[in-house]
Amino acid sequence: MHHSSICWKITLMLTVLVCISEQQGNYRRPTRVGVSCCREVSKARIPSDIKLVGYKHQNALAPCVDAIIFYTESGKYCSDPKARWVSPRLRDLKEIQD
Repeated sequence: MHHSSICWKITLMLTVLVCISEQQGNYRRPTRVGVSCCREVSKARIPSDIKLVGYKHQNALAPCVDAIIFYTESGKYCSDPKARWVSPRLRDLKEIQD
């Protein structure tokens, strides 16, 4: 009788371990914040001769800051969303979706 009790406990422990393993396999980890985010912004105007092709609003989530990311054909600019010149530049641009 003692032997069957030990077998029962081992079976129960193995069942619990399998259940825990299954749950961890289905767990979706949070997405990491990419290192390519704006960590600081500028209030300086982007020169009008630089062609903007789109923009994206980046929310503040440390280490990233609240920013409007302007996309050009050759790169990106991190701009302060509160700068007065930003809103008029957004009017004719398409917002880029991830």
